[in-house]
Amino acid sequence: MEVAAHLPQVATSGDRPDVGRVREVVDAARDLGLAGVCANDHLTFHRPWLDGPTLLAAVADRAGGMDLATTVALPSLRGPAQLAAALTTLATLAPGRVIAGVGPGSSATDHALAGVPFDDRWQQFEESLLVLRGLVGADPLPARWVEMLDGSRLVEPPAPVPVWVASWGSPAGLRRVARWGDGWLASAYNTSPEAFAEGRRRLARERARLDRPDLPDLPDLPAAVATMWTWVTDDPVDAERVLVDVLAPLVRRDPTELRDRVCVGTPEHCADLLGRYAAAGCSRIHVWPLGDEVAQLARLVDDVLPRVRA
Repeated sequence: MEVAAHLPQVATSGDRPDVGRVREVVDAARDLGLAGVCANDHLTFHRPWLDGPTLLAAVADRAGGMDLATTVALPSLRGPAQLAAALTTLATLAPGRVIAGVGPGSSATDHALAGVPFDDRWQQFEESLLVLRGLVGADPLPARWVEMLDGSRLVEPPAPVPVWVASWGSPAGLRRVARWGDGWLASAYNTSPEAFAEGRRRLARERARLDRPDLPDLPDLPAAVATMWTWVTDDPVDAERVLVDVLAPLVRRDPTELRDRVCVGTPEHCADLLGRYAAAGCSRIHVWPLGDEVAQLARLVDDVLPRVRA
């Protein structure tokens, strides 16, 4: 199981996000040998929030050989053509290293700002997903979009950009992944290793039901977990403080719902959780340190991952 790092694009303490910390995280992730860096997407948030695709473009030249991933971007809110333009530009800056994780978005406020009715989000997402795949990947564009383009072209990426589809694991969501995803992105604090394993089994059944020879077999379909909030500490009191006072207000969840789902705790707790995801078939975990990012990534690599491998 590979490890990637979320960029610190949200102010965990309510202060303005520090762009310098973003650069430091990229440098640390690269030097520690992580597989990639990633950024989430909101149009607005209840804390100050830095734009994800813009951040990825800003750090492309520092990332070395690491992947740059959106976890996830919102094609139905940004507009599939606008998002495709951003992704193909990013792929030009980082050839072969861009992964387009996409989803419908779960924020009613974001939908209101974009003028998309929240109740229509699934239909809007499916329509925009087909367009995005045609613009950044190898799929054909819907005929209506071919007519609208009328011979105009976006910047073509050096190679098709893989599009991973996000789902918390619902049957309908996994059907979308099976039909249109080059990979599956689950959300760490909305699932568990056991639910993730069941999701992969459901994906296998859905892809078999589609009976499409052009789809890769399930073992070749990346299945990753995003937004794994992380705070590695030897002090259980410190872990509880971060869980209750930092993470729970940030994501507006009850701490008891989060405690067993995130890497906030001792190295043993974190290694157990990540090990269960590895056993469930997770190909990549995207960790998001809750502050002190460089030191936290180092603790993860030095104190947690060796226990997972063992």
